[in-house]
Amino acid sequence: MPKTIAISAFQTVSQLAGQPAVHRAFQWFHLQETQLREWHRQVAAIAAPPFGEAARANWVAERFRALGLEDVRIDDCGNALGWLRAGDDSTKKNAEEFRPCTLLSAHLDTVFPAEAIGEPVQDGSRLTIPGASDNCAGIAALLGIAAGMRAAGLKPGGDLLFACNVGEEGEGNLRGMRHLFADQRVAPRIRFAVVLDGAGTDTIVTQGLGSKRFRIGITGPGGHSWSDAGTPNPVLVLANALAEIGRIELPAAPRTTWNIGHIEGGTSINAIPQQAEARIDTRSTDAAALLRLEENIYRAVKAAVEAANRAVNAASGNFRLDPIQFSIEPIGERPAATLPDDARLLTTLRAVDRHLQILSHTGIASTDANIPLSLGVEAASLGSGGSGGGVHTLREWFDAGGRDLALRRILLLLLALARTEL
Repeated sequence: MPKTIAISAFQTVSQLAGQPAVHRAFQWFHLQETQLREWHRQVAAIAAPPFGEAARANWVAERFRALGLEDVRIDDCGNALGWLRAGDDSTKKNAEEFRPCTLLSAHLDTVFPAEAIGEPVQDGSRLTIPGASDNCAGIAALLGIAAGMRAAGLKPGGDLLFACNVGEEGEGNLRGMRHLFADQRVAPRIRFAVVLDGAGTDTIVTQGLGSKRFRIGITGPGGHSWSDAGTPNPVLVLANALAEIGRIELPAAPRTTWNIGHIEGGTSINAIPQQAEARIDTRSTDAAALLRLEENIYRAVKAAVEAANRAVNAASGNFRLDPIQFSIEPIGERPAATLPDDARLLTTLRAVDRHLQILSHTGIASTDANIPLSLGVEAASLGSGGSGGGVHTLREWFDAGGRDLALRRILLLLLALARTEL
């Protein structure tokens, strides 16, 4: 990046950090950690499985209203939205719907079914409950930013859109963020997108990890385990197909992976199944590598099915028989995309980290930021402070120690970006 731009960004951040209202917000973050923990505990206790986020979205919308955000609503997809308008009247020289804004978002959903949530356990600064870190930490931090700005009487230089969105996890397929960036009342205004996801303070996710997900289905005639013995078994054919997939050679670079996360089929131990299915997740930093892997998976499944049918035909003497059928259905796709190294958002965040003496580093992940990045909107995913562990397990935890440093980081970034929008 040009040295003059970096110096300018650092000067802007330093000036903002010196403002009395910003100091008041910093003080709120430090003194009101008890309130943040209570919000964190409350939201974590509300189940929000994929496609079941409504109760949590309504709770967030109530907090938005209490914090004085404007135009609070639940959109058609289930995202909870609220606005903090610019404090400088000069930004109103254009009609409101054309003013640029910065988006601050955190996803509502967890990977867990509702019955897995249970009661949160608070032990000092440590909260233990499924979803405590991913992503109740992000929701609590987003509320903390809104509350700290309100308590400090702090108005940004440009509009801020606060969004707690649905559909980030699993087969949600980023549907909440996709909807937001398809909404022509909102999307054209978003110049920067800051995504809060999980714990930590020193990581900047600038590269969206691409993924494709598929449902592999195998079907057959089925039958009785004794009287119909010899009928091809879809479960066995699926197992052979997965073994073939396991023999696919993956490139060392770009890094590319696959995972079988779910298998099901059959109805009884003494019945030959009529169907079996598996769900597969593929990931890569490169779209072409993902496409090659998809083609190889198709070939592996096709080969296993053809081998099973050949065996049946050889045994029966009927070489026109194809009792085993297969399908490969796409069930999700996340675009791979990268934030340019000279992007204004990244330059500004590095200046913030320099000011706060945070030794940050860039990273790769699959987050809500994939969508804006793929559309050419500057975006990054950040941690919400503290520390966490056991993510995506029933033992998930979050420790709020040091959370206020991340909140100061997020606030300074938002204020600096809002100045850039003018």
